[in-house]
Amino acid sequence: DWDFWSDWKDRRLWVTVTPIVLITFPAAVQAVLWERFRLPFGATIVILGLLLGEWVNRYFNFWGWTYFPINFVFPASLIPGAILLDVVLMLSGSYLFTAVIGGMAWGLVFYPGNWPIIAPLHVPVEYNGMLMSVADIQGYHYVRTGTPEYIRMVEKGTLRTFGKDVA
Repeated sequence: DWDFWSDWKDRRLWVTVTPIVLITFPAAVQAVLWERFRLPFGATIVILGLLLGEWVNRYFNFWGWTYFPINFVFPASLIPGAILLDVVLMLSGSYLFTAVIGGMAWGLVFYPGNWPIIAPLHVPVEYNGMLMSVADIQGYHYVRTGTPEYIRMVEKGTLRTFGKDVA
C-alpha cells in the first residue's frame, strides 16, 4: 500500500518498506536464470514485467474506475536497482556478493532513482494557512473512502514514536 498513493510515498517508510518487499521476486528469478542459463538480466526482466503490470493496474483500476489522477497513484521505478543487481551478479558471478553488495545497491539507489518523479510532489505550499506538500493537498482533495484518516496522515506529529520514526 505504501507504493500506491503519492501522499504515502514519504521519506521514511516508503523508502524502506518498498525495496525490502520488492527484492524477493527479482532475486529469485535472477538466481534461476543465472543458475540454469547464465543469463545476467533476470532482475531487470522481472522488474520490467512488474512495472508494466503495475501501470496497467494503476491505469484501469485507479483511473478507469475511480478517476484518481495518474500522478497520484504512479508506481515506483525499480529499474535502476534491477540493473545494478544484474550487473553485480554478472561481474562477480557470486550469489553471496550479489546478495550483500547488489542488495545494498538495490536499496540505496531506490530513493535517488525515484526522486525525479517524486520531487514535484514534495514542493512546500501554503494551503489555508498550513504548510503542506503538493502530495498532501492531493490526499485531502481525493479522499479514499475505505481508508481510515489516521493511516493517511502518517507524517503528523502524534503518529511518531519516541525515536522520531513514523509509526
